[in-house]
Amino acid sequence: MQYGAEYVTGVTDQLVGVFENPALLLGIPLALAGAVFMSLGAQYQHRGVEKVEKLTGTEGTAGLSAAQLKGLLTRPSWILGTLMLGFAVVCQLSAIAIAPLIVVQPLGAVALVITTLLNARISGHTPTRQSLIAIGACIGGIFLFVCLAALYATERPISNNDLFMILTILLLVIIVLGACWLILRHRMRALFYVTGAGILYGFVATLAKAVISRIQASNFDWLTVVCVIALIAAAVVGAYFVQTAYSSGPPDLVIAGLTVIDPIVAVLIGALVLGEASAAPPWVLVLFGVAGAIAVWGVFGLARYHPQVISHSQELDIQRGSEKPSPENGPSNDQ
Repeated sequence: MQYGAEYVTGVTDQLVGVFENPALLLGIPLALAGAVFMSLGAQYQHRGVEKVEKLTGTEGTAGLSAAQLKGLLTRPSWILGTLMLGFAVVCQLSAIAIAPLIVVQPLGAVALVITTLLNARISGHTPTRQSLIAIGACIGGIFLFVCLAALYATERPISNNDLFMILTILLLVIIVLGACWLILRHRMRALFYVTGAGILYGFVATLAKAVISRIQASNFDWLTVVCVIALIAAAVVGAYFVQTAYSSGPPDLVIAGLTVIDPIVAVLIGALVLGEASAAPPWVLVLFGVAGAIAVWGVFGLARYHPQVISHSQELDIQRGSEKPSPENGPSNDQ
C-alpha cells in the first residue's frame, strides 16, 4: 500500500515538473503549429506532383525523373506547399531548441488528422471504417509514446562518441536504402518511400537537436560541421522519397508514415544511443515497444485500407479472383 502511494506521488511530481517547464509549454504549441503547416504543405505538394505527372504523361512511382523534378519548380501549388513545409520546419526546429525532442517531435501526428480531413474533402474519398481504425492506431500509439516519454525521459549532454555512433548508423541506413532503391525501385510503392523518409527524418531531427545544443553551448567544432552536412544529406534524400511517395500514394498516407516513423526513430536513437530512457523501469520499455508497434501497424493498415488506394487499385485493368469473364468479353480461342 505504501509502495503504491509512493508511486502515485512520484508520477504526480513528474507531471507537475513537466507542466511547470515554461520552455515545454512554449515548445508544444510550436510543434502543433508545425503540424498544421505540415499537413497543408503536404496537400499542396501532392497536388503539384500529380499535375506534373499529368503534364509529362509519366508516373513517378519508380522515382521522379530530372524533368519531373524541374517541372515541380514551375508549379505554384508545389511551391506554396514547399513554403508551408518550410514554415513547419522552422516551427519544429524552434520547438526542439527549447523543449525535449522526444516530447515535441511526436506531436506532429496531429498533422495526420488534419491531412486526412483535407484529403477526404478534396479527393472525395470518404475515410472507411478500416482506415479510421488505422488512423486511430497511429495517433493512439504515438500519444502513448509521448506520455511515457514526457514522464520518464532524461536528457544529458551529447558526447562526441554519441555523435560518431549516430553518424555511423545514418551512413549504414543511407547505404541500405540507396541499394534497395537502385535494385528494386520498379517494385517499390508509397510505403517504401514513406518508411525511408520517416527513418531519415528521424535522424534529421536528432542531428538538428545535437547541432542546436552545440551552438547554444558555443561548441561549433569540425564534428558539428559534419553533423550539419549529414543533416542536409539526409533531408535531401528524405525529401526526394517524400515527393516520390506523393506520386504513388495519398498525402495522408505520407503524413502517417512521417509522423509515426520519424518520432519512433528519434526516440529509439535517444533511448539506445543517448541513454534518454535510462531512468525508465522495464515495464515502461515494454510499453514503448507496444506503443510503437500499434502506431506502425496503423501505418501499414492505412496503406492497405485507405479508400483512395483501394479506389486506384480497382481502376487497374486486371482480372480479379472474384470476377468471371462475361461470354462476350471472355477469352478468345484466337492466339
